[in-house]
Amino acid sequence: MRSWLAAFTTRGTSFLAAGAAATLAGLFLGERDLISVGILLLVLPLFSALAAGRARYRLSCVRSLSPARVAAGQTTQVRLHLENVSRLPTGLLLAEDTVPYALGTRPRYVLNGIERGGSRELSYPLRSDVRGKFEIGPLEIRIADSFGLVELGRSFSSCTTLVVTPKVVALPRAVLTGSWVGDGEGRARTAAAAGEDDVVPRAYRDGDELRRVHWRSTARYGELMVRREEQQWRNRVLLLLDTRRGAHTGSGPASSFEFAVSAAASIGMHLAHEGLDGQLITDTGLITAPGVFEDVLLNSLAVIKPSRGRDLSAGLATLRGSSGLLVAVTGRLSPGTARQLAASRRDARPAIALLLDVPTWDEPDGPVNGHAANGTRGGQAAASNGQGGGGRAAAVPAATERPAEPAGNGSGGAVKGEVGGGADRGRAGRGRNRAANGAAQPSLSETGQAAAILRAAGWRVACVDAGTPLQVAWQQLGVPASAKPPVPETGALPGAAV
Repeated sequence: MRSWLAAFTTRGTSFLAAGAAATLAGLFLGERDLISVGILLLVLPLFSALAAGRARYRLSCVRSLSPARVAAGQTTQVRLHLENVSRLPTGLLLAEDTVPYALGTRPRYVLNGIERGGSRELSYPLRSDVRGKFEIGPLEIRIADSFGLVELGRSFSSCTTLVVTPKVVALPRAVLTGSWVGDGEGRARTAAAAGEDDVVPRAYRDGDELRRVHWRSTARYGELMVRREEQQWRNRVLLLLDTRRGAHTGSGPASSFEFAVSAAASIGMHLAHEGLDGQLITDTGLITAPGVFEDVLLNSLAVIKPSRGRDLSAGLATLRGSSGLLVAVTGRLSPGTARQLAASRRDARPAIALLLDVPTWDEPDGPVNGHAANGTRGGQAAASNGQGGGGRAAAVPAATERPAEPAGNGSGGAVKGEVGGGADRGRAGRGRNRAANGAAQPSLSETGQAAAILRAAGWRVACVDAGTPLQVAWQQLGVPASAKPPVPETGALPGAAV
């Protein structure tokens, strides 16, 4: 009964109720005119429902997205082409496209009707601040009669997928030189120095170019042999993304995980535009999908989620078994995991790492440098110790001793007070010495220890906190590891005075 009444609008339901009431009242009072009015009110909605249900409208709908893949925060335009392919003109149409809740409210349109063979163009914008894959559609059509008493729903079956990728940041090109990616003059000189006599052939494989066939080796081995690309690793990149849930903090777009995903997308797209092919690797292993590297990278990062893994063993095994430029974007790294990551670099191939200082994403007032924080705490301790003996004593350096004044002419009180001040100065000096030692020998954070381990293994490392732009971190990766000041493993800063 409820589904039968669902086709009627509020006006149609009111007509039915009024008609039933008028008919019963006419029968009870014996008024034939009132009965006629009641029957008319009952018949009109029923006739409208019958006419709308028997109308054989044939409509076609084509939806297009421009573009079909956008970065988070950008807008795409949805276009609907609605065409009447039946022989009858339509009545009043109410069109509503199905849109996920994360993309906003559903767009609705009122069409007075579509003539025979006619069409209508509908469009609306969509914008998403979160990445993911969203199904747009199907389009729902509600057919209404001329009196507005009945609405019958129709739905198309076609849907369109909108891919919202992470934000991609433009990176400078000066970081990776020709010696890194294997192009330019450096590659030409290396190949020329190798010469034709140093070619290492291998068996022919399907897909190899015929111009790479080495005929001298083919004649020697009796099978088709091709030149091995000795520098093939330079044209590939292995992008490792740390997706462990325990290695990140925060939630939503402001979390460290979303920053890592955006950084991986930006670096991968930058290297792809530089001519490198690549593979995306996570802590769970290699991500395989058909298509070119850029499409696989963006489509995979659009739907990637934090994993429940606790180590990078699966991803590191893939790194060790493949060749290419190593790029790692990691969250919180323990020294043991950092050593495993450092050991994945073999054959002196270039490797760079972007280490996220994850605790800074938990600070509401922005990142605070660990050394500065230690120094601030040391200074506060010194001030506190100095204030215990008096403000004046805190202002006098501990290494400075004022000579004792001779007593006389009632100056004993002054001498006694001076001696008390000297004791206060001594306590303040000891407090400052402890604070200075604390500021001079701060223990390295977990991120700093991991960076020192990777640099010692030949990696180029940049540590990123919540307030560091990705472009700045990428430029830091262009500085060779030998140009960075060495960090002792004992935890003391270089050149610190004890």
